[in-house]
Amino acid sequence: MPGLFGRHGLWPVFLMSASALRLPETTLPPLLAPRTWLRVLMLLLLLSVVITAFSCTQCWGDWERLLITFIITFAYSTGLWLTNGFAVDWLNRYASWKENLTRRLVLTLLVSLGGSLLVIVAINAAYRIILMDATLASLVSKPEWNGYAFPLLITVICSLIMHSRSFLLSWREALVRNERLQKEMAQAEAETLRQQLDPHFLFNSLNALTSLVEEEPQLAVRFIRQLSQVYRYVLDARGREVIYLRDELEFAESFLFLQRIRYGEALQVTLPPLNSISPQAVVPPLSLQLLLENALKHNVATPSQPLQVSIELDEAGRHLRVRNSLRPRRVAPGECAGIGLPNLTGRYRHLTTEPVQIASGAEEFVVILPVLQLVNSE
Repeated sequence: MPGLFGRHGLWPVFLMSASALRLPETTLPPLLAPRTWLRVLMLLLLLSVVITAFSCTQCWGDWERLLITFIITFAYSTGLWLTNGFAVDWLNRYASWKENLTRRLVLTLLVSLGGSLLVIVAINAAYRIILMDATLASLVSKPEWNGYAFPLLITVICSLIMHSRSFLLSWREALVRNERLQKEMAQAEAETLRQQLDPHFLFNSLNALTSLVEEEPQLAVRFIRQLSQVYRYVLDARGREVIYLRDELEFAESFLFLQRIRYGEALQVTLPPLNSISPQAVVPPLSLQLLLENALKHNVATPSQPLQVSIELDEAGRHLRVRNSLRPRRVAPGECAGIGLPNLTGRYRHLTTEPVQIASGAEEFVVILPVLQLVNSE
């Protein structure tokens, strides 16, 4: 009894290319969208008509045979498109090319081969049972595996072409994203340096130092040392994507020491103990300085109603919560560029998929920073 592929010649070679139709590259919902379904359905119908017309010329004039060939062709096209389409979506979400190219290639072959084999076997079995009066027992006892080898080979080749396209699109998208984020990081670094080396900051620091030299010389010496540490840290952080969280908190201590001299009791800040920080925990450099500077710049701070800032690390050590009391003050138009937080979130997008969380309530402003872990390459 001839198999399905033997009856219909080489048409499987052509219909396997149905799996290479344009598919959404990221998530499942677009694949299930009505507009996507309608567009692909029309393409599959057109493809099936063309394949039927050119691969079964002996069917012309025999409308029953022509209809059967068309139905089988459409079933294969749809089944292979669904199988490989969902495979691409699933692999893009859970086995990215960027994480492990070899692993993705192996999974692509296994998923494509396994899924396509199921489709081919199922449709072939349905064809033989419905139209050739075969029984399920006969299909199990005498499977026609020889008829599956060639179409499976074509399926794998077409699937590899489709997945290669997915890889190239992902690679191109990653290059574009990386270029955009590099620009954002450069802007963020320039903005951070501008804030740190702002003449107002330097003027306020020198003004406070002048008073200390006259009244408390020993404190003035300590002030100078802390000020030098602040500027040394800023210069050392240039060009670095991440820095140890412990170093960032030590820098925050130096920065806050200078601010406490200026604000006195009007500024109250709590920091997590350094011994609670993982040695491998890292964050983008100067991120805490940016948040502290924003809190000081945008809020009123007086001894009677001090600005309260709290920096807390969650129990899992995965998030750093920076919260400050909210007493907004008017900011002069040229005093704030308004790009600090957007640049910080952009720098995080370059490092992780986990977003920076920003929430503003009636009494406090909260920013939650993801804490990254530096992987030991040894």
